[in-house]
Amino acid sequence: MRWGLRLSSWAGLAAIVAAAGLGAWGWHHWQGQRGLVALIEQNAELRRAIRNLTHESQIGYAKVTAQEVRDGRLVTRLKFVETHRTDPSRRLLEKEYEIAGDVVHFDALIVRFAAELIESGQARALYLWRRVYGETMTPEEGFAIEVPGDEPRRYTDLSKTLSLADRQRFWQTLWDLANEPQRLADKGITAIHGNVVYQRLRPGLLYVFKITNSGDVTVETVPDL
Repeated sequence: MRWGLRLSSWAGLAAIVAAAGLGAWGWHHWQGQRGLVALIEQNAELRRAIRNLTHESQIGYAKVTAQEVRDGRLVTRLKFVETHRTDPSRRLLEKEYEIAGDVVHFDALIVRFAAELIESGQARALYLWRRVYGETMTPEEGFAIEVPGDEPRRYTDLSKTLSLADRQRFWQTLWDLANEPQRLADKGITAIHGNVVYQRLRPGLLYVFKITNSGDVTVETVPDL
């Protein structure tokens, strides 16, 4: 009987110690989270760096203008609109496309900069819209959005700092830079790569494209009011 009581006592003590240990871990974990929140709240520079890294800008949208079955297959007609990164009400480019099916791919070229440049607000990702294509097409068969090598209207102010010859060379050789990592690093660029987002399109909706300062492209679906 005494052994039974002793075992019960030891088991109870072990449970108390374990509970205390979990409680201490939980307390320190909670305190750590509080400390991180306080650090972010009190450090304006850190807040600005996080905001710069995660900030999203609207860069365009797509909408269905017509959708019908033709010769036994669904055909989607859509309008693609590129908007100004700092003023979404400004339309920089408008094009219409007809795609077989209802799943549409939107292809862009992204230029990413080093995180420290983005955090400090010195740089943010560049993007070039390339093409639109459907599920039954290869990317090479896609329809062009912007003419390869041409200077995009949204970067006119940026290009003003270059001579005409340098301006044309910059946009025409952008793809070539992707294969020269050392030249990229010298300019604070970490990567140049393609990015494709796709969506099943329906009438009555807007498909809004956004990009973060670090170069992540997303599509958000909202009602077309």
